[in-house]
Amino acid sequence: MNSLTSHSDKILVVDDSPDNVFLIRTILEEEGYVVSTAENGATALAKIAESSFDLVLLDLMMPGMDGYEVTRRVRENKELRFMPILLITAHDSPNVAQGLDLGADDFIRKPVTVDELMARVRSLLRLKHSIDERDEIAKQREDFVSRLTHDLRTPLVAAERMLELLQQGALGELSPQMSEIITIMGRSNSNLLAMVNTLLEVYRFEAGRKTLAFQPVNLYQLLQEVVGELTPLAQPKGLAIHSELHGETNSCVVNCDRLELHRLFTNLIGNAIKFTDKGTVAIDITPIRNSHESVRIEIKDTGMGISLEEQADLFERFRQGSHKRQGSGLGLYLSRRIVEAHNGKIQMQSEVGKGSTFIIDLPVKQ
Repeated sequence: MNSLTSHSDKILVVDDSPDNVFLIRTILEEEGYVVSTAENGATALAKIAESSFDLVLLDLMMPGMDGYEVTRRVRENKELRFMPILLITAHDSPNVAQGLDLGADDFIRKPVTVDELMARVRSLLRLKHSIDERDEIAKQREDFVSRLTHDLRTPLVAAERMLELLQQGALGELSPQMSEIITIMGRSNSNLLAMVNTLLEVYRFEAGRKTLAFQPVNLYQLLQEVVGELTPLAQPKGLAIHSELHGETNSCVVNCDRLELHRLFTNLIGNAIKFTDKGTVAIDITPIRNSHESVRIEIKDTGMGISLEEQADLFERFRQGSHKRQGSGLGLYLSRRIVEAHNGKIQMQSEVGKGSTFIIDLPVKQ
């Protein structure tokens, strides 16, 4: 028995020829693999649905559902974990390129030889184990970060509340110097809490644990609410914030998760204020009437702008600009995930020294 063989490896052999199935099964079982068989494509799909396999050996030419169709259906099923597919084809069969394009990983021609068959099987199982290990590490990392960020929120929220009480004079009147120190501490704590909340939301999206609660929301009213909350940040800079609706108020009602869109607009408008030292921040809401009714929101600023090099991957994870006012690098990535979860699109136009415009298109119906 080969030293690389894992007794837990399960292989499904799919072939309409009993002789071929017997031959391949005998070879694989002698090497210690657990082998299941299917005589046609439909049976193979049923077995894959009820039990996971580490490898599928699939005859390309079968009556009814051929190997091409089986491959296509397996790869389209996103709920299945990765499962290598080794196509088995006759020497005189058509080109196997179509099967590889559909998602198969390798092929072998009949009549198979023991050495070639086992070499390809071992190769694909190594690929399977490598991907499983990578996915498990990624899952453990996501679980760790999710738990860590969740646990971090508790002391941060408690600290925020205590600082608020101190500022309100719960332990006596504060001297001007102490009041300034506690204000700085409160601001730092709030920034850290915001970063932890953002990180937690990112991993909820990536782990598929994010559930959206859709309801009709008037975007103009929501944006007015966000602007009102963020205006105090713009006032010390003397920035003017303008919002304009191009149409009737009821023309910008969309079916969405209100909390997530509030988070989205708070992040984008907050960034516009943060990176604009003088001038304006303008928000335009425009209903778009076409075959797919939608609403466009444009958030424009007169800030420092973003270079073409930085624009290329601005919406990716942990991407920060070259400016001095850097954040976690997750805000725009989370914004993109929120927009995509609403079947919308987000894009950006910018020129260094002239400002930036973020454009969000959201469908009216989900």
